[in-house]
Amino acid sequence: MTWAAALRFWPAIPVLLLGLWVARLDHLRAGYREKAITCASGRIVDRANGERDVAKAETAHVRREAAATASYAASLATREPLIIRSTNTVREYANSDAGRVLCRAPDRVRAIDELDAELARPAGSRAGAVPADAPAPAG
Repeated sequence: MTWAAALRFWPAIPVLLLGLWVARLDHLRAGYREKAITCASGRIVDRANGERDVAKAETAHVRREAAATASYAASLATREPLIIRSTNTVREYANSDAGRVLCRAPDRVRAIDELDAELARPAGSRAGAVPADAPAPAG
């Protein structure tokens, strides 16, 4: 083959190069598209896993809150009779002989109220020292 015969096909060389370039671009585009689809599906899976984890955490929180509420209600229910019994116990003790000695008489309670009123007055208007607390009368 001579150079003259080879030159007859020279217009095919740029067309062949252009075809190779287009094929390479198509191959690259397909690879990028595959990676984009893989990333998108990965994000979808990650989002689904995240939503599942959030739902689990919310469910666990609701269960803990319900258990705490039930526990608190149970402790209140067991505590209420104790308060009533304690009040009755104090009332009964105050009516007994030993309780009457230790409990304050009505005149002592009035003295405490007077002391509070005296202490509440401004400092300059106080006439004397704060009275001492006398012992409770026996019997």
